[in-house]
Amino acid sequence: MATDDTSLRQGFLADESATLQLGATLAAVLHGGIQLQLHGDLGAGKTTFTRGLLQALGHAGRVKSPTYTLVESYSLPPLTVHHFDLYRFADPDEWHDAGFGDYFAADTLCIVEWPDKAGACLPPADLVLELSVCDAGRNYRLQAFSETGHQCLSRLTTPAAAS
Repeated sequence: MATDDTSLRQGFLADESATLQLGATLAAVLHGGIQLQLHGDLGAGKTTFTRGLLQALGHAGRVKSPTYTLVESYSLPPLTVHHFDLYRFADPDEWHDAGFGDYFAADTLCIVEWPDKAGACLPPADLVLELSVCDAGRNYRLQAFSETGHQCLSRLTTPAAAS
């Protein structure tokens, strides 16, 4: 899919509250069948973003990084969300061995941290969020990589950053 000004959103998140709000804002346009990949160094805010997204979808409990469990699933009224953290993967074949491909369905939202660890085993992303530390805040870049992802971004109320 070609990149145009409607397939990309980027900006600055001044603090944790802004990162949570970005998650909540994106939650409003997501639905089942979407894969959202999260990129960023350790401590970049991937789990904080996911917490904001899950809370906006109605999850009231704790949200933790699935670093050791590899996946945390949340059955919510609108859909089931699977939050993967593949940081500990040593080999992409672990994806198939764990049966994670079965988690991707029309009624699930899959959020994947460290997607590069699954290599070519992971289905193509609809949306990719890159987070990077910048001073006391974070820069973000949210890009659509499918028609479904593009449709989500076209409904997103977060304005695109000025060039």
